[in-house]
Amino acid sequence: MTVALSVTVSAITYISQSYSTTEKLSLGSVVSLKDDTTDQIVASTNDNVDNLLGVVVNADNSVMSLSSGSFNKAEVATSGTLQVLVSDINGAVIGGDQITASPISGVGMKASSNVRVVGIAQGNLSTNGSKQTYTDKTGAKKTVIIGQIPVLVNVSYYFKEPDKTIVPAAIQNLANSLAGKNVSALPILISVAIFIITIIVVVSIIYSMIRSSIISVGRNPMSQSAIYRDIVQLSALVLVILGIGLISIYLVLTRM
Repeated sequence: MTVALSVTVSAITYISQSYSTTEKLSLGSVVSLKDDTTDQIVASTNDNVDNLLGVVVNADNSVMSLSSGSFNKAEVATSGTLQVLVSDINGAVIGGDQITASPISGVGMKASSNVRVVGIAQGNLSTNGSKQTYTDKTGAKKTVIIGQIPVLVNVSYYFKEPDKTIVPAAIQNLANSLAGKNVSALPILISVAIFIITIIVVVSIIYSMIRSSIISVGRNPMSQSAIYRDIVQLSALVLVILGIGLISIYLVLTRM
């Protein structure tokens, strides 16, 4: 292993280490460790984002470069403010955005969900950057802007703060579980209204049923068989109303 020292006042400095690679990696590329290895890297994508390692840099600006002596190698920095390739695949990138891997190999994008990130953007992605077309998982072709911006590199796991909403977190989580997706506030509010109305109707029927039964027995003790029959019928009606209410709630959550 060789150690090279280089200090330049005007240059951005960092500590880097060389890794073996079979790919041609551009400076600023976001890279991940290859599965089941500790010294081989590949360009980062959505598929290997959990193995995010750092950014490909120029060893000449490194205050310390740790080399493995491998012929096909790339210098990777895991900290410092570095120029990183990013795109607007997930929306415009501005300072303060968390940067993660994108569908394009080696190119980052703004993180919008819980995911491993390479660092925090320190500048905005220019709209005048180069444009590139890529094919997404659905087969659709999309044109995106790609450029380099300074990123404060610090690989970590990003937890997205929940969006502010009038819906309590417990109800939001329950709605998401029932629908199997993230549900917006409007369907949840409609579902809550349906639930409340259903409960009011059911409680009213049960109250009326119990009250009328007590009154009927008090007036005519011999009418018990008729009262039991009415109770069974009203109980069936209550179950039907509950079923309709629950089905309506499910349809609102999943279809809206």
